[in-house]
Amino acid sequence: MARYIEHPLIKPGTVEARTYQQLLAADILRKGNSMIVAPTALGKTIVAVLVAAERLQKYRGSRVLILSPSKPLAIQHEESFREFLLAPCTSLTGSINPEERVRRWNESRVISATPQTIESDVLAGRYDLSDVSLLVFDECHRAVGSYSYVFLASSYMQTAKNPLILGLTASPGADEDKIKSVCSNLFLNEVVVKTEKDPDVRPYLKPIKIEWVRVKMKPELEEIRELLKKVLKTRLKMLKNLGVIESVGVGKRDLLKARGRVQNRIARSSNPPKSCYRAISLIAASINVEHALELLETQGIHPLLRYLTRFKKKNTRAARSLLMDPDFTRAMYLTRKASVSGIEHPKLDRLIEILRKELEVGDSRIIVFTQFRDTLEEIYQRCVREGINAVKFYGQNSRSGEKDLTQKQQRDIIRSFRMGNHDVLLSTSVAEEGIDIPSVDLVVMYEPVPSEIRMIQRRGRTGRRRSGRMVVLMTEKTRDEAYYYSSIRKEKTMKESLRGGSMKIELTPLEFPETDGERPFIYVDSREVNSRVLRELRRIGVDFELRKLSVGDYQVSDDTVIERKTTQDFLGSIMDKRLYRQAREMVENFKRPVMIIEGEDLYSGFMNPDAVRGALASVAVDFGIPIIPTRSPADTAAMIRRIALREQREGKPDMRIRTDKKPVTLQEKQLFIVESLPYIGSKYARRLLESFGSVEAIMNASEKELMEVEGIGKRIASEIRKVIEAEFKDSEKIRG
Repeated sequence: MARYIEHPLIKPGTVEARTYQQLLAADILRKGNSMIVAPTALGKTIVAVLVAAERLQKYRGSRVLILSPSKPLAIQHEESFREFLLAPCTSLTGSINPEERVRRWNESRVISATPQTIESDVLAGRYDLSDVSLLVFDECHRAVGSYSYVFLASSYMQTAKNPLILGLTASPGADEDKIKSVCSNLFLNEVVVKTEKDPDVRPYLKPIKIEWVRVKMKPELEEIRELLKKVLKTRLKMLKNLGVIESVGVGKRDLLKARGRVQNRIARSSNPPKSCYRAISLIAASINVEHALELLETQGIHPLLRYLTRFKKKNTRAARSLLMDPDFTRAMYLTRKASVSGIEHPKLDRLIEILRKELEVGDSRIIVFTQFRDTLEEIYQRCVREGINAVKFYGQNSRSGEKDLTQKQQRDIIRSFRMGNHDVLLSTSVAEEGIDIPSVDLVVMYEPVPSEIRMIQRRGRTGRRRSGRMVVLMTEKTRDEAYYYSSIRKEKTMKESLRGGSMKIELTPLEFPETDGERPFIYVDSREVNSRVLRELRRIGVDFELRKLSVGDYQVSDDTVIERKTTQDFLGSIMDKRLYRQAREMVENFKRPVMIIEGEDLYSGFMNPDAVRGALASVAVDFGIPIIPTRSPADTAAMIRRIALREQREGKPDMRIRTDKKPVTLQEKQLFIVESLPYIGSKYARRLLESFGSVEAIMNASEKELMEVEGIGKRIASEIRKVIEAEFKDSEKIRG
C-alpha cells in the first residue's frame, strides 16, 4: 500500500512518499543552491514541490517562482503545483496583459512562468523578486549566453531576502565545461545525479526499447539530390579557387566560418576587391543549397518544394545566380514533378506503417517528433488520408503564415491527447521538454537530431508508466546518419562527465559591480525591453522607467537623448532610409542628441564600406550628432550611465518625457514653455500653471510667490527670476 507525504501545505493523499525524492529535497534544503540531473520520468517536479512546501512554510508570506522555457510547460507546472499544494497558484506568460500579470503575482504564492515574461516585468518595475524564497529553473541547461535564465538568477541573488535556487534537467550538456558554465550562471554549487542504475530509482523506471529504422532514398529523390550536389560542388570549387576554403568537402559550419573571414577582409579594406563580394554571394548560395539538400534527404519532396517556392521570391545576388543555373532549375522542375506525381519520402510510408502497426495492438498513445513545420503538416495530411486520429502541436509562427497556437489551444491539445481523444500527437520541438503525457507508449523521431540534450528529452516522453519504445527513422547514406552518430557520441560524453553521483562546483563569490554610489535616472523606450542593455543598466545601478518615447531610445535629460543601434540595425536603417529620418527628428527635438553604434562588425555586412562611411559622415557632419562606438550591451550600458551622470549633476532630473515629437495643443505648448525654465520638468510645470493659471502670470510672479508652489524652493525660484529678468547678451556679437 502506497504511503503519502504529510505536510501542512501539501494536500493529503496526493504525493507518494518516495525515499529518493525526500532525500533529494532534504539535501537541497540543507546544502543550498543545487542542480538535479535525473531521467525525465523520475519526478523532479515532485522534488520541487517538496522543497517549495517547506520554503513557504518557513518563510510565511513568501513566494515560489517556477520558470519554464515554454508556455505549455509553464501551464503544466501551474496545474501540477495546484494539484499538490495548499497555496494559491497561477501562471504568467506573455499572452497575459501586464496589468493582469501584476494582479496574479500579488494574489498568488506559487507562480509558474516563462522567463522572458518575468524578465520583462522585472525590468519594467512591475514587481521584484525580493520575497521569492525559492526559484526553480526547469530545463536549466538553457542557462547559457544571453538566455533570460542568466539575468534572472543574477537579479534574484541580488534582491532576494531568503534566496534558494533549484535547477532541474535530464540533460545538462555534453561536457563538464558546459555543466560548470550552467552552474556558474545559476549560482549552483551542487550537482546531484540520479540515473537508471541507482537502486533506489530502478523500481520507478520502466525500460525503453530504442529501434533504428533505416530507409533508402527513392530513385526520383536520388536524381534531384545528384543535381543539387552538382550545383553545390560547382560553387565550392569557385570558393576554393578564390582561396576562401581549402577543400570542397566542407559543411555548413565551415561555410559560416569562411563567410566571417571574408566579411572581416571587407571590413579592413577601404576598397575591398570585387572577389570578396563574389565570395560572399557564393557562400550564401552554397548555404541555400545545403539547406535544400537537408530537406530532401531528411524530410521529403513537399517540404523541399515549399522551401524552393519561398526561395524563388528572394531578390539577392545569390538567389539570382542559382535560378540561372540549369542544374538548379532542373532540380526545381523535378521537385515539382515529383510533388504532382505524389512521390513522398520513404520515411513517410514507413512512419504510417509503424503507426498502423502500433495502433492495431490496442489503446496506444504515440508522439511523432519532426524538425520542420512543413514536414509536420505533410505528416498530418497523410494521417488524415489514412484515417489515423492525429493532432498537431507546435509553438511559434511558421513561415507559411500559419497561425500560432494560443496558450489555451496548446493546453487543450495536451489535455485532449492525455484523455485519449487523439491517438497520435504530431509535434515540433516544443513538446520535447517536460510536457507531462504519462501514458505515451511510442515515440517516433522522423529524423535524428545532432544534440544529446534533444535526444534525451524526446526519449523521456515514453516509459513513464509502463515499458516504452522509441523509433528513429534514418535515411541511409545521408546526414541523418551523421546526426545519429553525433548525438550518441555526445550523450556518452555527458554520462562520463556526470559519473559518480554528484559534482561539487567551486563558484567565485557573488560580486556586484562597483559604482561611485551615484544612481542616475533615465527614461527608456518600451521597445527596448528585450534588449540586454536594460539588464546591464540594472546591474550597474541605473534607475529607469519604461515609456513609449517618440524620439530615441534613452532620454537622460531634457536636452539629451540617445539613439542606440546595433551594427546590423545601423546598416538596415541606411538601406531603408530610416537613419536620416531618425537623425532629423533627434536634432529637431533635443539640443544634444547622441547616437551609439554597438558592435564590432560594422563593415562585415554586404554593404560597401564607403556607403557605411558616407552614412556615418552624414549623421556626424550634416546633422551634428556625435557617434559613440561601443563593443557590447555591457559597454553600451556603461556609456549611457556615464552620459546620464554628466547630465544629472543636480540629482534625479524632473524630465519632460518626449512622447510626442513637438507640442501640438495649446496646453502642450504652455507646458513646453514652462518646462524650459531652469530645474522645471513636467511635474513642476503643471503645478506652476495650475497655481498661476497662465504662462504670463508665472513670468510676472515674484520669487516669493514662486516659492509658495509646492516643491519650488528659494534656489529654483531665484534661478527662474534670474533667467526671466537678465538682459540678453549675444555671445556671437561679443566675440565679433
